[in-house]
Amino acid sequence: MAPFGRLALHTWTIDTTPLAAALAAARTGGFDAVELRRIDFNRCFEQGLSNGAVLDLVRAAEIPVCTLGCEYGWLFAKGDESTRLFDVLEETCENAVALNCPQVMCAPGPYGGDKHDAIENLKRGADICGKYGLTLAIEFNSQHEVINSIASLREILNAADRANAGMLLDAYHLERSGAGGRGFADVAPDEFIAFQFSDAPPAPVAAGVKRPTDRLPPGQGIVRWVEVLGLLAEKGFSGHLSYEAPNPVLWERSPVEVAREGVALMRALIAKATAP
Repeated sequence: MAPFGRLALHTWTIDTTPLAAALAAARTGGFDAVELRRIDFNRCFEQGLSNGAVLDLVRAAEIPVCTLGCEYGWLFAKGDESTRLFDVLEETCENAVALNCPQVMCAPGPYGGDKHDAIENLKRGADICGKYGLTLAIEFNSQHEVINSIASLREILNAADRANAGMLLDAYHLERSGAGGRGFADVAPDEFIAFQFSDAPPAPVAAGVKRPTDRLPPGQGIVRWVEVLGLLAEKGFSGHLSYEAPNPVLWERSPVEVAREGVALMRALIAKATAP
């Protein structure tokens, strides 16, 4: 089993940085891997790169990709949009295999709907990932109208009943949903397969904000890190801890500095949480 405490840099944390520079910052900053998004690919396409050229760019960076994000929305989409999004999911899976990345992740997306539709779509999405030998990590968003808590995420995962699909837990959304600290103690080790981290400020999320960008480096907000990390270690979580801290303040800084700070702060917190 891999050791606890491997760190990955999620590219939303340095969102304004072009992909090649973001990969270099992750490696220079001391991260063990990266978590890439579909928008990272789309931005490269807009610059004229082919899909193959983007894959070559990522490989050339010589840093593992632990998770590949797909385009969100397919959990609740219908009609032509559903067809398009599942095609993109299939392409994401192909790219994951090409990059030796074992996992695809998806958040609830920009809109909600009937949870029964989400269950059926999750079955389809997990089966697509399974065809490629990949796991599918589904995240809850504390600001989403349907999938906004551990309980709501568990409901659709249990109903979909796909062995390769599991929870993605995020320290920020755990805190915002009332499950901060040891609030996810009832989540079994085999229920969650991915973890993201950032800190939450004391002020609540502004009304109407669906994808908050007020996230802070670990230790600079109200998340109880010793409890969170201690519980993760107790549960034997051996996946990467992915640093996802979108914030315009961080986007104005040097991406290498942001990366180094994130690694240093989290490694210190891990040491404190796991000390005898």
